[in-house]
Amino acid sequence: MTTSRARSFEALSGARALGWLATVPPGAGAAVMATGIVSVGLHLTGRAVLSGIALGVAAALWVLLAVAFAVRLLTDRAGWVAASANPPALTAVAATCVLGTRLSLFGSQRTALALLALSALAWPWLLLSVLRHFRRPEPGAAFLVCVATEALAVLAATLALAGQGDWLAWAALVVCLLGVLLYVEALLRFDFRQVLTGHGDQWIAAGALAISALAAAKLTASPLWTGSGHGVLRDFTLVLLGLDMAWYAVLAVCEVVRPRPRYDLRRWSTVFPLGMSAVASLTAAQAARVRWLHGLGSVLLWIAVAAWLYVAAGFTARVAGGRRRGAAGSA
Repeated sequence: MTTSRARSFEALSGARALGWLATVPPGAGAAVMATGIVSVGLHLTGRAVLSGIALGVAAALWVLLAVAFAVRLLTDRAGWVAASANPPALTAVAATCVLGTRLSLFGSQRTALALLALSALAWPWLLLSVLRHFRRPEPGAAFLVCVATEALAVLAATLALAGQGDWLAWAALVVCLLGVLLYVEALLRFDFRQVLTGHGDQWIAAGALAISALAAAKLTASPLWTGSGHGVLRDFTLVLLGLDMAWYAVLAVCEVVRPRPRYDLRRWSTVFPLGMSAVASLTAAQAARVRWLHGLGSVLLWIAVAAWLYVAAGFTARVAGGRRRGAAGSA
């Protein structure tokens, strides 16, 4: 009897777990993006232990979301296809590339190359699916068409700098330029009222420029381009970073004018741009030889860390509250 009950309980628990995984929204990939980029920033500033912890969390979240992705594909194919037409689906590509970038910096080049290949396979299909269903106006998530594209450029350029092939740098250059064009497309469709009413993803307007600046900074650091080519890439990096900082300032002021303190899944899409702006500044400081950007990046990094802790606390409280309500309902 006891064995039978135990097996029934295990089967029920397994069914509930699968049911929960099938409901994980595509936008949850922003949590991996946010955690991964914070890990990169901590690595660049010499906080090896904290960076390693963040890397472990990002990797665990990525595995969880990969399982959720597979479960939904197997159990709700129609829902999976419908979700792939929305911009948050592109967080799967961006999250994989951000994790790959951190692993490359960690020295795991083969794993990073595998993640690049996986992302490159998923990216065109998801991108075209999203672009076909683009509307006007769009929320901040629209800028994920740029973010996912530039994430590929960043990972490819990082691997090129790690000695995995000059062709990756050329590919990164092409993809970086495409990402900037996609930013313009998203900007033309963006609902600018979101800067005051959005629940977190409006920050991707800044984050997309930040990751574009990071891709350009890594290309600037490449030995492939010298002379005027290097100068153009350097100026391109600084222009993109300047535009990012302008967006950052506007969005920060709007957060003060119109506070939105409640937890929302889209708040991970606030943390990511904060962290990406920090990493872009830290990388540009070295690549473009603008030393004061390192100090700015260090300050922005701790803002991103504080935001990560705040959003993580909100997520924990939301999960705990949901469990308590579930337990009360069962009773």
